[in-house]
Amino acid sequence: MTGDRFLVEGGHRLEGKVRISGNKNAAIHTMAATLLTSDDCYLENVPVIGDVRFMVEILRALGATVEHTSPSSLRVNAAGVNTLAAPSDLATHLRGSFLVMGPLLTRFGEAACCPPGGDIIGLRPLNVHLAGFRVLGAAVSHEGDKFVARTNRLRGSRIFLDYPSVLGTQNLILAATLAEGRTTLVNAAAEPEIENLVEMLTQMGARISGAGRHTIEIEGVGELHGARHRIIPDRIEAGTFAIAAAATQGDVEIAEGVPQQLDALIWKLNEAGVKVEETDGVLRVRGTGSLQAINAQAVPYPGLATDLQAPLATLLTQAKGVSSIYERVFENRLLYVAELRKMGAEVITSGTTVIISGPTPLYAANVRAVDLRAGAALVLAALTAEGKTEISDIFHLDRGYERFDEKLRSLGGCVERLDAAGSEENRLGGG
Repeated sequence: MTGDRFLVEGGHRLEGKVRISGNKNAAIHTMAATLLTSDDCYLENVPVIGDVRFMVEILRALGATVEHTSPSSLRVNAAGVNTLAAPSDLATHLRGSFLVMGPLLTRFGEAACCPPGGDIIGLRPLNVHLAGFRVLGAAVSHEGDKFVARTNRLRGSRIFLDYPSVLGTQNLILAATLAEGRTTLVNAAAEPEIENLVEMLTQMGARISGAGRHTIEIEGVGELHGARHRIIPDRIEAGTFAIAAAATQGDVEIAEGVPQQLDALIWKLNEAGVKVEETDGVLRVRGTGSLQAINAQAVPYPGLATDLQAPLATLLTQAKGVSSIYERVFENRLLYVAELRKMGAEVITSGTTVIISGPTPLYAANVRAVDLRAGAALVLAALTAEGKTEISDIFHLDRGYERFDEKLRSLGGCVERLDAAGSEENRLGGG
């Protein structure tokens, strides 16, 4: 709920085992793919989060049937799609909402959507999407608050992406699946979420090669059918819990975290002095009592994920020396710095670089989650701070982390959720 807050008491070491939920972004992407067919599509390991709820409502507004077959499973049938424009009041809440464009355009010949919403962390240029649609043969215009694309039939072509945009790559893949002929995407993004989408599309009958590399080939087919697909674990959630274990000098086993997708983070944690081990796909992260300053940069995959930049900066407030993190994905992703400084952190910014001096003790304060990952960073800071920190605007966290407070409590963290009236919805703490 929008008025809910977290009350976090610091000083409790995280210990135990946590299971990672389904991938937030992969769930949104595969939900968009269900618009490509009139058959039933079944999605499993879907996280119970705010962004998924918004995408469910967008699909229903388009005329699709969406049914929860279990709390973490969906059946989607897009046979009844009766409008080709995503409602702006829903689309503005969700960055992935623009992904309805590719499937609607290639299947029905028309699609409309306003610029995507989500966190205010920087520009989200749509030129990769729109330029690609034009090359495939669509006429694109701006009508009212929406971009509108129309075509008699999309035709495959060779497309160079000015930037390896994750959503741009996926929108063009989705559009090309039913286009006539072959489409080649050059300078495509290579994130695991793209591989997950392509795996589902392949099960639906699409012909795609090169996912996970920077050149992707799509051979258009006449139609796609339904499929049953399991969403991959959320690598950002796994990374967040890894950093939380290190920040609290804890000992946490992370199940279903896909360690090979976290190479960049694991490398930096090791460099900082954190003990990280992998056994049979389970990641064990242990604090060693001594953190050293490091330098890092947030870049496209397989580099350090921009979504982990703020949590990592929080950890580095406890490292000896001066650390720096250069943000190279979103130019406005350092808004959390002002909130960390309220808690005593010695953090400054220079352009899109955050500079952290440590170690510095953190103290309880009233702070605000300015976006999803900033909110996670503040929870991690509160877990290490002296006293009880109140974090407002946690609806951002509910958008992307499933049962975040519950999982932290299961590890010994002292996290209470307060509703808008100030009453305690949960009061469970660490010992």
